[in-house]
Amino acid sequence: MKLWLVLFFSVLGTTVFAQQKQFTGIVFDKESKARVAKVNVQNITSGKSVYNNFQGEFTIVAGPGDVLVFSKADHYSDTIKVKSYQPLAIYLKPNAIALREVTIRDSMLSPQRRLANTQREYSKIYGSLNNADLLSVGSGGVGFGIDALYNAFSKSGRNAAKLRDIIDAEYRQSIIDYRFNKAFVQGVTHLEEPKLTDFMQKYRPGYYLVTTAGDYEFIDYIRKNLTRYLRHPKAYELAPLPQVKWENE
Repeated sequence: MKLWLVLFFSVLGTTVFAQQKQFTGIVFDKESKARVAKVNVQNITSGKSVYNNFQGEFTIVAGPGDVLVFSKADHYSDTIKVKSYQPLAIYLKPNAIALREVTIRDSMLSPQRRLANTQREYSKIYGSLNNADLLSVGSGGVGFGIDALYNAFSKSGRNAAKLRDIIDAEYRQSIIDYRFNKAFVQGVTHLEEPKLTDFMQKYRPGYYLVTTAGDYEFIDYIRKNLTRYLRHPKAYELAPLPQVKWENE
């Protein structure tokens, strides 16, 4: 009798597992029809949850009859029941209300728009440094470019070059922050504070990886480093600063 029960539950478990497949789709804004990123997709039936990518695309393990909930802070949540494995378009209705015109703060802009604003504010260093040729062609023929000479030989030009390097370096860091953000990393790792901040500081990716890796590669990078972090949470910690004792004269 016990043997038959074991076989029954084994077959039942295999059947349920076989029904679990990758369910995919895209999330759109119901009014603008634009793709919506950073949407939490939770399988209520299995308890699993994921975030969709920057293209609004999501992939989650689900089976027929599973209930999925799509939620985002500035949109109304939506609930569906999986009926088939056909890719599905999800439309979330924004819950924003009409407000007075306000000034958009710099922290809310994308890294690209922030860089463009900075370049406009420092138009002198960007406008002149982008003209790298010493020779310029004008109505009177070929001559020396004043901006190029200014940049090549003046102290102000060298300082401008240093300032541009600083701005470009900050732009690269903002690109990393934009993709490697707390909401996204927490959705992949399920870490809570203070471990979340500790993990992000120790395993912060480089600019090249952030700008070249696809969503699968980027998530795989985070998960592999999460395994290392959970195995050795004290790794990469800085040594405490030495204590300085002041002696009275």
